[in-house]
Amino acid sequence: MKTRKRIIILAIVVVVAAVAFFVIRGMINGQSASSMWQTVTLERGELVAIVGATGTVRSNQSAVLAWQTSGKVKSVSAELDQQVSSGFILAELDQASLPQSVILAEADLVAARRNLENLKTSESARAKAYQAMIQAQKALEDAEEKRLSKDYARSDNATLDQARANFILADESLKQAEDLFSFVADLPEDDPRRAQGLLALAAARKNRDTALANLNYLLSKPDEQEIAEADALVDVARANLEDAQKEWERVKNGTDPEDIAAAEARVKALEATVNLSRLESPIAGTVTLANAKPGDQISPGTVSFRVDDLSRLLVDMQIPEVDINRVSVGLPARITFDAVQGKEYQGKVIEVARVGTAGNGVVNFTVTIELLDADSDVKPGMTSAVNIVTNQLENVLLVPNRAVRFIEGKRVIYVLKNNTPTPVNVQIGATSETVSELVGGDLKEGDVIVLNPVIQPQGGGGPPGRFDN
Repeated sequence: MKTRKRIIILAIVVVVAAVAFFVIRGMINGQSASSMWQTVTLERGELVAIVGATGTVRSNQSAVLAWQTSGKVKSVSAELDQQVSSGFILAELDQASLPQSVILAEADLVAARRNLENLKTSESARAKAYQAMIQAQKALEDAEEKRLSKDYARSDNATLDQARANFILADESLKQAEDLFSFVADLPEDDPRRAQGLLALAAARKNRDTALANLNYLLSKPDEQEIAEADALVDVARANLEDAQKEWERVKNGTDPEDIAAAEARVKALEATVNLSRLESPIAGTVTLANAKPGDQISPGTVSFRVDDLSRLLVDMQIPEVDINRVSVGLPARITFDAVQGKEYQGKVIEVARVGTAGNGVVNFTVTIELLDADSDVKPGMTSAVNIVTNQLENVLLVPNRAVRFIEGKRVIYVLKNNTPTPVNVQIGATSETVSELVGGDLKEGDVIVLNPVIQPQGGGGPPGRFDN
């Protein structure tokens, strides 16, 4: 009996031990499986999509000035950091030290300028001759018109009627003056009233005589003398026109335009040779290199100055073709420099190349960034790291790019449910290098995302941070 009880108790212990063993093993296995997963919690935040590259700072415009001849520096008019205008003479060479070709060019330049002026003067003479011919033609037409008028009455009926009316009025005024004078005619000659009446009478008589003469002139035809004078004026005008036409014929072809062009080219060539004796700044800007000193002996190719327009600082960067369509003019950019610690500068895209350049099997496009808040710490030639912000979103659900998988052509994210990674189909929006915007799928803020689910590859996955919507 005791033996049977012992057997029953032993069996119960074995069963309990077995159950405990399997329960504990399950718990251990569950804990081990759970510890295998790398997870993150789905959260909201800011997504900044960028395209990054490095580039070198350059000025808006730059000019490196080197001597094109030999000689000794006579004077230097610019120093480092000086502001200069376009055309400013930075330095000059001693004339006595110049090569003979430069010295002779100065004398040749005087003659070349005189020759060019003479050619241009010929053009001026041509214009004057043409104008003189036109004026002579007009003078002849006027003279012939006047001569033609001598064959007819001097005026039309309206003019004659007006002349007759003027004569009648003047005659009436004379009669009135005679009547008035008759009242004072017997007064002494020194009497003011008699003198005044006499003056009025004389004026009235003169007006009447003038009106009569004008009327008679209009009623008569030109006499032989007037006709002869008109003929003479026509002859003179015709002779003047002939002279003007001869002068025009002489100069009308003018100077050959090719001769003027050749003369201008020679002047410019000689001026360029003469200007070899000095360095002029072709742009307005700041002197960023000044190596010349009075007395220096220079040779062709010696660089003495550099002028930079520092009003704008730019960065040229190379963007690969896979990213270029995400970049457009006006996008903001963030710029940092290894040489300027602790500062981030702002910029914007001002130019995107339309044609790419192939090199080492990669096609790149040049993108130019303008720094908007550059200070004295930023200098041309510095290397910069530029991030162009192509998209910026606030308060969106963010999922790490490494959590996104492709299964049977669909994007999938694994969510940890009951310690088991469970696939959920999702839709992805904007992306950055590390995270993407979650725009669709049965997920919510706070869900636990598995970064390293163990799955069988389904046709491969895309690179992190870049998806096709």
